[in-house]
Amino acid sequence: MNLPNSLTILRIFFIPLLVVVLLTRQPNIVFLSVPMNFAVWGVLILLLAAATDWADGFYARRREEVTTLGILLDPIADKLLISAAFISLVQMQLVPGWMVVIIIGREITVLGLRNIASAEGFTIPASALGKTKMVLQVIAVCAVILGAKHSEVRPLGTILVWLVVMSAVASAVQYFSKFWSHLDDRVKQRRHLRLLERRRKAQDAPTL
Repeated sequence: MNLPNSLTILRIFFIPLLVVVLLTRQPNIVFLSVPMNFAVWGVLILLLAAATDWADGFYARRREEVTTLGILLDPIADKLLISAAFISLVQMQLVPGWMVVIIIGREITVLGLRNIASAEGFTIPASALGKTKMVLQVIAVCAVILGAKHSEVRPLGTILVWLVVMSAVASAVQYFSKFWSHLDDRVKQRRHLRLLERRRKAQDAPTL
């Protein structure tokens, strides 16, 4: 258990805390003479969780502590965090359910394609669109949470959620296109190798 993996696990522990704050709409207190309602606490928790996402990758590369556990846990922690946040927003009636279905559906689909790609022995690097998706999702969720208490922020939150949905669809299409291209090449290579193997066996077969 190294520092990057500890940060990833910490991000997972932030998830139930975020859900409780959003769904109970608590606490609403005054902290150091500053009003701190549940929306502020929710944004702070989400930003702290997102910060661990950047930090674990940074320290893993800097300390050369990239591990199998970290590779497995990091994307799972990201998807759990975003999924929990958006589902909570649906429960709070702040985001339409169909939008969240598209966003989470994209995450599940890409995770499945990555597993298939790994089983086939190849990986598909994240695109620029995919890398900015997480940042856009965090900003959108923060805006929607703040909009629950500050009506002037709601239009911005709505626009950002639409951008998240469009980027989710676009990145899913882009990822599937790359996945299918790699998979098609692998299938063609295997067919070619089997054909060569059959020809070799036919040539090596004894003739009467």
